[in-house]
Amino acid sequence: MEKNNNYPPENLVRLNKFLANNTNFARRKIDEFIEQGRVTVNRKVITGQGVQINPLSDDVRLDGEKVKEKVKKIYIILNKPAGIVTTTDDEKNRQTVIDLINIKEKLYPVGRLDYDTTGLLLLTNDGEFANKLMHPKYKVAKTYIVKLSKPLDEKHKLKLISGIKIDGRKTAPCKIAFPNKNDTETVSITITEGRNRQVRRMFEHYGYFVRKLHRSSYGHITLGNLAPGQWGKLSIEEVNKFFK
Repeated sequence: MEKNNNYPPENLVRLNKFLANNTNFARRKIDEFIEQGRVTVNRKVITGQGVQINPLSDDVRLDGEKVKEKVKKIYIILNKPAGIVTTTDDEKNRQTVIDLINIKEKLYPVGRLDYDTTGLLLLTNDGEFANKLMHPKYKVAKTYIVKLSKPLDEKHKLKLISGIKIDGRKTAPCKIAFPNKNDTETVSITITEGRNRQVRRMFEHYGYFVRKLHRSSYGHITLGNLAPGQWGKLSIEEVNKFFK
């Protein structure tokens, strides 16, 4: 089974527990099915016990039939403040994005925003939806407002737009603009990837320190009137638009 790096390890659950919770079979029976080779994860047969899976991203099947979580699908938009970690649980007991949302259902962040990064974050319990937004092949646009330590040079702007190498791999073309033409230290950048700390690293490549980073949109979704720390639910129309 290939490791999926799109989600943090705390989102993982044991395979037999996932199947027991989402089928009509007891845990002991599930263990028998696994030993008999009747369970696959991402099209690979699993026969060992103790395997962990990610409910949001892994394709789990019993006798060829896909097993889905028996939960009502929820789609949340949050205006993340600075100083909040984007995870479901934190070993340092710092406040998490989950702490800001007072609902009982278990949710997972769609991607990450760094500790000091603010702005639009989506959370859901719908794995198909999360994968649609995060998988590179769908090229979902994410726009950030960036406050730089110095004015952005035009030659660096053009190079960033066409793509630069980070960790030996070139970034996809992006869009960069100045929201205020008289302020070249504040830029808007739209990317279609989701590499770790990508926006910060792109500007740092040319010696710019990112003083503030704020995500203003994710695909067609914007924050609207949500204040920092506030959240709301996406409408069915807003969700379905991603699948179109």
